Amino acid sequence: MRLLIDTHLLLWAGAQKARVAASAARLMDEAENEVFFSAASIWEIAIKQRMESEGPVVNARLFRQNLLAAGYQELEISGLHAALVQGFPANHKDPFDRILVAQAVVEGCCY
Repeated sequence: MRLLIDTHLLLWAGAQKARVAASAARLMDEAENEVFFSAASIWEIAIKQRMESEGPVVNARLFRQNLLAAGYQELEISGLHAALVQGFPANHKDPFDRILVAQAVVEGCCY
């Protein structure tokens, strides 16, 4: 199974494992599953770190390196991903979530 991991779940898996649901942790740990993170998640972390003064400090570059070292695969954002967002209903306001959903659809990932 191809899994595209949401930004918050990536952060929790790295620093607050207790917040990760057992079912999600099990899927992420199964060797036959391909686990992806989006370039959009790294972008989201970098932007929000600059905007928010609360919470733990996360170095987006180091976080990305750690994800790759842990065996996660990076999913870049393509024009096809971006174009698909246009057809989504307005109930997804967060642009990061919208691109993640588009990537999951195009790439055949569970999100």
